[in-house]
Amino acid sequence: MTWQVIDTTPAGQVEPATMHMDQPIGDLLRDWRHRRGLTQLDLALQADVSARHVSFVETGRTIPSRSMVSRLAEQLDVPLRARNRLLLAAGYAPIYPERPLDDPDLGKAHEALQRILRGHEPYPAMALDHRWNLLLANDAMNVFLDDVAPALLEPPVNMMRLGLHPDGFAPRVRNLAQVRGFLLPRLARQVTRAGDPELSALYEELLAYGDDGEAPLPDPADIALPVRITHRGDELCFFSTITTFGAAFDITLEGVAVEAYFPADDETTRLIGNR
Repeated sequence: MTWQVIDTTPAGQVEPATMHMDQPIGDLLRDWRHRRGLTQLDLALQADVSARHVSFVETGRTIPSRSMVSRLAEQLDVPLRARNRLLLAAGYAPIYPERPLDDPDLGKAHEALQRILRGHEPYPAMALDHRWNLLLANDAMNVFLDDVAPALLEPPVNMMRLGLHPDGFAPRVRNLAQVRGFLLPRLARQVTRAGDPELSALYEELLAYGDDGEAPLPDPADIALPVRITHRGDELCFFSTITTFGAAFDITLEGVAVEAYFPADDETTRLIGNR
């Protein structure tokens, strides 16, 4: 069995805080170029256009064609949601749809996610959106979701918040400083890459939970970051993998990631197998 917690923005609804509709296309492209640490010449070479043309676009002397917006956005690795904003700012209709994961048009993708999660049992696995909100989970995820404050399980359930909040499962994580020391820089990089104000607000919120001290150095015996968590009197140890859609053209699917947990030691394998 897989259960779902879906609370996404309805199709066609615009998120006011992130649209920046008052900014011209040149300012938006310049901002993304700066985020990627590129000069105008760097971008021009990558996009196979002249640096003069890039300069004219950024200063507003030239309005780029629809295809040019898409080409520059591709070279700047702009997320699909932000590519729609670039197109709108240049006067064109957006081309990338955004539908809830349970929309009939995403039925095949939804079914694929459910198969992945069910197939991973008896080990925990979940599907997350681009803001770390829980979309789907298998039954084994109760290792993490049990005994957390009910308010934190109200949709949208944010797994970053759930993992580091004092009323979440943070008190049961035995290597919390190490996990926190990995997750917060990862979220900071995501904020820089995506330019999403809601992710930025989440990052600031998590910082306010306090510091757990300096993260210990990795154990040479570990193959990946371990998560050591107590559950029903046992201490379990997992490492995780991330799976994403390789060529998504829907905004929702672009942001979906499956995080699957595997036993990191023989004792965890034995304990999970006996449940």
